[in-house]
Amino acid sequence: MKTFVRLMALGFAFIAPQLCTAQAPAGAPAGSTALCTDGTYSKSTSKMTACVGHKGIKTWYGAATTSAGKTTATSTTAMKPSATTPPAKTTTTPMPATTPAPTTSSSSNTPPKPATPTTTPTKPASGGSTTAAAPGGGPNMVWENTGSSTKTYHCPSTTYYGKTKTGKYVSEAQAKTDGYHPNGGKPCFK
Repeated sequence: MKTFVRLMALGFAFIAPQLCTAQAPAGAPAGSTALCTDGTYSKSTSKMTACVGHKGIKTWYGAATTSAGKTTATSTTAMKPSATTPPAKTTTTPMPATTPAPTTSSSSNTPPKPATPTTTPTKPASGGSTTAAAPGGGPNMVWENTGSSTKTYHCPSTTYYGKTKTGKYVSEAQAKTDGYHPNGGKPCFK
């Protein structure tokens, strides 16, 4: 008798989810799992993401799954977002980028171009400038920072060479004659 009861309970556990879920109507798109309140259909496998932005779920047709992957019974009652509480935020993990399979056509058999990664410019670790150097300069030329109250000049291999708001290219001897000193205290050329 105990074995019979256990088998009945086990059978009910497998059949209950199918009994508790509604069938999608004949006019619904194939694979629909929910009818949204605004009349659209959703194919989402999760109640949390179904009908987001469509005023909530009116009727649920699919079976919900737990984190362990087991199917559980679901209710077919309408789920509308509360007017006083904001809808729950869902997070999604982005799928890794894949290269699309090459398509074969009668006119071209060229493989698709791989996606080019985008990079964002980074600010130098020393807190330097990321702007382009002013045009000009050349061999044995330094950049006189004319906007500096400390009267400094910058060597060609430094971060601020040609990049301060105001300045001009001159020879190192001219910069010294103008009363400027090298940034960092070391002359640029010997």
